[in-house]
Amino acid sequence: MIFNPEMETMARGEMQKLQLQRLQEVVRRCYENVPFHRQNFDRAGVRPEDVRSLEDLQRLPFMKKSDLRENYPFKLFAVDMKEVVRIHGSSGTKGKPTVVGYTKKDIENWAEVVARAICCAGGRPGDIFHNAYGYGLFTGGLGLHYGIEYLGATAVPVSGGNTPRQITLIQDFQPRGIAGTPSYILNIVEEMERMGLNPRETSLEYGIFGAEPWSEEMRAQLEDKMGIKAVDIYGLSEVIGPGVSIECHEAQDGLHIAVDHFLAEIIDPATGEALPYGQEGELVFTSLTKEAFPVIRYRTGDIASLNPETCKCGRTTIRMSRIKGRVDDMLIIRGVNVFPTEIESVLLSFKQLAPHYQVVIDRDGALDRFEVHCELTNEFMRGIDDLDNSESVVNLLKEIGHMMKNALGVSVQLKLNKPNTLPRSEGKAVRIVDYRNKAGAVK
Repeated sequence: MIFNPEMETMARGEMQKLQLQRLQEVVRRCYENVPFHRQNFDRAGVRPEDVRSLEDLQRLPFMKKSDLRENYPFKLFAVDMKEVVRIHGSSGTKGKPTVVGYTKKDIENWAEVVARAICCAGGRPGDIFHNAYGYGLFTGGLGLHYGIEYLGATAVPVSGGNTPRQITLIQDFQPRGIAGTPSYILNIVEEMERMGLNPRETSLEYGIFGAEPWSEEMRAQLEDKMGIKAVDIYGLSEVIGPGVSIECHEAQDGLHIAVDHFLAEIIDPATGEALPYGQEGELVFTSLTKEAFPVIRYRTGDIASLNPETCKCGRTTIRMSRIKGRVDDMLIIRGVNVFPTEIESVLLSFKQLAPHYQVVIDRDGALDRFEVHCELTNEFMRGIDDLDNSESVVNLLKEIGHMMKNALGVSVQLKLNKPNTLPRSEGKAVRIVDYRNKAGAVK
């Protein structure tokens, strides 16, 4: 480890003292400066002085994404607007965007935690880093960018899209690291292969991928096709952006949380009850150092678990599991709960399938119809002219269906498509298309 080892290897007791001190400070600042928090605390019958231990965190009320929309745009800011140096926000596809603000110190802290994250992934000062996350209101591009520079690496701010240019820059600039959504990086790989290039022969050695749930099978494909270490990064704008947690390249076994800046909990999504280490539930974050837009017990909607054990890399930080999915992305298929990543795990275990799929949901009368659309590889399609009358396609459908039922506990309708027919994304992949309530609704 070459970056801030005193924080990442601090004894648990010492870290908890620091967390409590910072928690008390942020609770007091929220209560004094943000009417929403003061009203929320008063309704719950708690005051800042009631927080005497980390366990007292559970006495505090939750925040939800709807609270951000109801206080749009700046009512949740805890500082005067003269101190806000940057604003980020969501796309606002479901109404008003969620808006977050940053002071100068917030930007510095964010850059530091992202720099630590890049080191955790195997990055080092002097690297050239190809940043294919989108720049703009989305926190991904600028979040990684400032961390790259803070580390002392060279940022290539290519953003998303224009895939041929991405390939040219990778060839010419010879970056050591790359970041983006895993689905878009796979698009780059596909385009390289179509151009007759071998993605394993680039200068890239490690990739930092996130902004969408992805499976271990997706990681295996990325690593095999690109010859890199692929690690998962986690963050959301409401908490700070990318850099809240990341896997280490040594273990790739859970994402190390920057625990000096963020306090994590797992709760039962139905009851709000705090769950113990190792148990799966909804991930909740409290920001400990954010000045402009602090959050107290923010319900992320993401499903994960926490692990307090020291990692083999030597870091003592709490680790979170990879995100299984979102509470609102969970599909209920004939009474069985299924996440898209579970479907992905099955599909990507078949070498005959490309790593692209969509779940299409529609209604047949009173019943929901679930279809999984996947894509065949060019190699498998050689010599097959008619998908409907191919014995090898029929046998493959049966094999996938059997494995899907064993893995998910329920059967789904499978649709095999020719290569390069499913839509591609330059950002987050659209995995769920739901026609039940309105035409073309996507997640």
